[in-house]
Amino acid sequence: MFLVTGATGGLGRRIVRRLREQDMPVRAFVRLTSAYQELEDRGAEIFIGNLQRDRDIQKACQGVQYVISAHGSGDNAEALDYRANIDLIDCAKTANVQHFVFISVLGADRHYEDAPTFKAKRAVERYLQQSGLAYTILRPSGFASNLLPLAEQFRRTGIYLLIGDPESRSSIISTDDLAKIAVDSVSVAEAHNQTLSVGGPEILKRGDIPKIFGRLFNREPFLINPPVLAVDGLRTVLGLVNPRLQASLGTLRTLLADEFYCTPEEIQQVENIYQFRLETLEHFLRRYLAI
Repeated sequence: MFLVTGATGGLGRRIVRRLREQDMPVRAFVRLTSAYQELEDRGAEIFIGNLQRDRDIQKACQGVQYVISAHGSGDNAEALDYRANIDLIDCAKTANVQHFVFISVLGADRHYEDAPTFKAKRAVERYLQQSGLAYTILRPSGFASNLLPLAEQFRRTGIYLLIGDPESRSSIISTDDLAKIAVDSVSVAEAHNQTLSVGGPEILKRGDIPKIFGRLFNREPFLINPPVLAVDGLRTVLGLVNPRLQASLGTLRTLLADEFYCTPEEIQQVENIYQFRLETLEHFLRRYLAI
């Protein structure tokens, strides 16, 4: 039995889908208010709970052999990115879980003091590595599925908002590839007790993304390119009314101000371990946008 947290998210949904395609038993940890009908229709066991309640995590881990932690934090990194994962690791140990897959973030080890999510993910990485559990830590550089709404907006308007330096580099991973890697990590011996940077097979400049959209939809992009300082102004204003949201915007600023890409050697390592070729961003978008 697999336990998947964040099961209705862009990555978690794909993980559950892949497990059920392989006829693997999976327990999907979901919130009551989330859209989980598709997961239930695919044969997943639905566990309705709250990751901020330890007793829910304990119940969810009962009878589980594998855990894939794929949930995000929204604007509450301390409670969800950190505390919920620590509790999940502790309960996994008590339940004698055989393997724990943790979805971290590329750059978690760079000591970004102003990015709560990065700090929380790094602390969880250390805790998991010292837990005695067999583990795989995956550090993705960004999910291709996050660009689908932007692509649809571009299809309608031709406008692309790019905050920060267009020359900044990234290696966005196909969310389907990441789901496959997460699932396969429990059975691929070379992935055990490894911390792996995971990105797409090409290093892109952020300014390349609107160009890809332009090719997909055969129209010239209208680029709006404010500086990262615009985020600083927004954070200052929000800090007056919502300090938690102000703090979470530190993570967004870090993502916008820094480069997040995998080296060719890191990509080759992932392809060698999991024995498949990673999908390019443009191919992913063409599949989902039916172009």
